[in-house]
Amino acid sequence: MKLKKLNFSIGKKEFNELKKETNNFIDVLKRHVGKNRVNADVFLGGSFAKGTLAKAEEYDADIFVRFDWKYEDLSAQLEKILKGVVKELGLKIKKIHGSRDYFKVWKNKMLTFEVIPVLRIKKVQEARNVTDLSYFHVNCVKRHLKGKMKEQLALAKKFFKANGIYGAESYIHGFSGYGLECLIIHYKSFEKLLKELIKVKDKRVVIDSAKHYRKKDNVFFELNESKLHSPIILVDPTWKERNVLASLNWETFRKFQDTARNFIKNPSEKFFYGRKVDIENLKKKGEFLHIILETNRQEGDIAGTKMKKFSGFLVREIEKYFNILEREFFYQGEGQKADVYLVLKSRGEVIRIGPPLKMEKDVKRFRARNKKTFVKNGVLHARVKIDFFGRVFVKKWARSKEGKMKMGGMGVVGLKVAEEL
Repeated sequence: MKLKKLNFSIGKKEFNELKKETNNFIDVLKRHVGKNRVNADVFLGGSFAKGTLAKAEEYDADIFVRFDWKYEDLSAQLEKILKGVVKELGLKIKKIHGSRDYFKVWKNKMLTFEVIPVLRIKKVQEARNVTDLSYFHVNCVKRHLKGKMKEQLALAKKFFKANGIYGAESYIHGFSGYGLECLIIHYKSFEKLLKELIKVKDKRVVIDSAKHYRKKDNVFFELNESKLHSPIILVDPTWKERNVLASLNWETFRKFQDTARNFIKNPSEKFFYGRKVDIENLKKKGEFLHIILETNRQEGDIAGTKMKKFSGFLVREIEKYFNILEREFFYQGEGQKADVYLVLKSRGEVIRIGPPLKMEKDVKRFRARNKKTFVKNGVLHARVKIDFFGRVFVKKWARSKEGKMKMGGMGVVGLKVAEEL
């Protein structure tokens, strides 16, 4: 399959219709900024502004309101302004909590406006929040992303989204949109990006397209240690002290590499469309479990992160008795439910460590609960036969005092083991 035949760029007609609707919203927003006598300006950011929008079923338009330094609570100022906007246009609004609260505004699912409050800064060093850098990022990408690179970026975004490795959210730890833009600007094409990043092994790679550093190794001395854990250190072209891919972890990166290798070995359009769990194939490998989690936390990054963290804890509990052959976590980025898919193989028998022999009462209780016991280094042990299924263990654990406490403490209000036919 030739990549040249694939084009996921949005059509001109559809783009113009979306742009018209977006511009209308921005005009009304600007008017209400003035009406409230707020010292702020409005600009369009994200893929709309950069001309890097990829074809999709739903679109998000990032709209930034840049406030003067004199304002303290930017989110509160913006919320007051938006109340008048949504009332005039008959739109719905939702506050999204984060390091700085922002707002989702929509009329239908086709187009959502993400309205984000930022500071009007002149230098990147003045940023109080990563969103304050957006104005600089837009201008940087506009300057350097030329010609065919836009089509290559559309390919990359489609590929990364389809394979669950797109997004800097904590439940994904993947490649951000701006990160992909910088990578395409650096490598010039989607194919080269894949081939070069597949080569990365255990050593971290430094990409410094703007040549901020005379020697790449200087990055490890000048960047904050917390920003140096990712497999790729992508120095922000607009600010030498920032790693654009700081949220990328090794687990997601290895997942990317495996997917990229499979694609290069056997190119197919299926890699550009949403992944589906092959349940029938998984069932052949061992005991298949489909666990549905539900949280009471705010949908989006917070809900996804809570459920991903809990799924990790649950897996560790299961691993006490079973080997995990396959593991997948799916959260769509909205709603309060997530799916966990596991394939298990019984350990057959495990050794349970008991109390030291000198603790006579505990030894008596331990022997009463366990049939096959033995002593090792003065400590009582027991051989426990795994004669139960994983689904039985998970259900029993969820009903236990320990399970209920752990679920409550991690914001999980529901755990269901789906009965697959």
